Amino acid sequence: MSLLRTKTIEQSIADTDEPEYQLKKRLTALDLTVFGIGVIIGAGIFTLTGRAAHAFAGPGIALSFVFAAICCGLAALCYAEFSSTVPVSGSAYTFSYFSLGEIFAWIIGWDLLLELMLGASVVSQGWSTYAALFLEQIGLGWPESIGPDSHVNVLAMLLVIVLTILATIGIKESLRVNLVLVAVKLFVVLFVIIAGLFYVKASNLSPFIPPGIPAESGEADITTPLIQWITGAPSTFGVMGLISGASLVFFAFIGFDVVATTAEEAKNPQRDLPRGIIGSLAICTVLYVLVCIVITGMVKYTDISSEAALAEAFKSVGKPGFATLISAGAVAGLTTVVLTLMIGAARVVFAMSRDHLVPAKLGKTHPKFGTPYRLTIGIGVTVAIVAGVTPIGKLEEMVNIGTLAAFTLVSIAVPLLRRSRPDIQRSFKVPGNPVVPLLAALICIYLMLNLSLETWIRFLVWMALGFIVYAVYGYRKSRVGHTERTGESTKA
Repeated sequence: MSLLRTKTIEQSIADTDEPEYQLKKRLTALDLTVFGIGVIIGAGIFTLTGRAAHAFAGPGIALSFVFAAICCGLAALCYAEFSSTVPVSGSAYTFSYFSLGEIFAWIIGWDLLLELMLGASVVSQGWSTYAALFLEQIGLGWPESIGPDSHVNVLAMLLVIVLTILATIGIKESLRVNLVLVAVKLFVVLFVIIAGLFYVKASNLSPFIPPGIPAESGEADITTPLIQWITGAPSTFGVMGLISGASLVFFAFIGFDVVATTAEEAKNPQRDLPRGIIGSLAICTVLYVLVCIVITGMVKYTDISSEAALAEAFKSVGKPGFATLISAGAVAGLTTVVLTLMIGAARVVFAMSRDHLVPAKLGKTHPKFGTPYRLTIGIGVTVAIVAGVTPIGKLEEMVNIGTLAAFTLVSIAVPLLRRSRPDIQRSFKVPGNPVVPLLAALICIYLMLNLSLETWIRFLVWMALGFIVYAVYGYRKSRVGHTERTGESTKA
């Protein structure tokens, strides 16, 4: 029996018809685009822009966003080809199962679990900070003893509990709420761009790319980017600072891949999934770059807030009322991010349970709601606990490295599947194969190298834990493995 055993595309599609694992096909291209925008616009604009500009790239953070967008755009093409060709839940996990083999599918599934659940926890904590600020600005306030800086962040936990209930009731109902909140935060983002233009000072944008700061001898430590730790090259400001900034703000683009996790619920996946994935990414990139230019033009990058850059920028020019509006937009914006990440996490584990790599009973759908309710509730409880009691302010990079690893394997899988299954009808094809997919993989690897040594150590520990779980349970219980042993398919 091989670790590289594969699941056929035909079997992957056939599994979607099993009554106990059947999801409702209710999503349109508009739903998918809004779904993508809902998760992409949020953490990047509201929490990371100021931090990355202040610490790594200065006004050049706009170029960091462009570089990260190019990386995501190349990977998005690969996702679009896979998800439209094989519209099955699980995203990169499912794609790798039939193109690379079971062990790679498990690696990516474990990665995605890290990305989506930890991402939801991180963003819900960011949400609680803005929510507490908003409540204070409108005169209500929130007790500090159970606030964002306390031992138990009740605000973050309440958000996750409410969204878990919503995600359990149904994905279409979730997206109706998502649509309203996306409209609110798009209004706020456009407001920031238009209103902020009146306060931009050319002097704040100069130098656009601050000169690099050389690393002092003996300065490197566990928080140093891996590539700097290896080469000794500076990664703060200058051109390398732009790359380091891109590695951090990459977190802002996580979301288009979550669209692929809903492939099985799309009405016309061959047409709508590429539109949803590429459309949401393109819209968000333009908005990100404009916001970066406005914010770093309003406030000198050395003085910019690392926590609430947008709200603090307007406070600094004497517009505290605008800051209140932005806080409200951030509350709406980050709500949609948490909701979408939790739905994505449930769909990935749902696919893994259908393959029996995790307990099969977890993935069964609710007879009325048509959602994997057990998984949704379990993931919600886990995210709530992590968000409520764990200090995870520095773990955005963990989300990034898990995502970049998944992007790398998906990109490599495109030319491999083109060679092994040229007979499959593909409604969307990555142009320039195999150059474009391999370029996407190389860029992802390079961005991974710009993440800290600390992040790499944590990532390797997480992966080691994943291999143990797979060896103890997944390898023995695998549905594909059972078929390989007995020649018969298994039912849950």
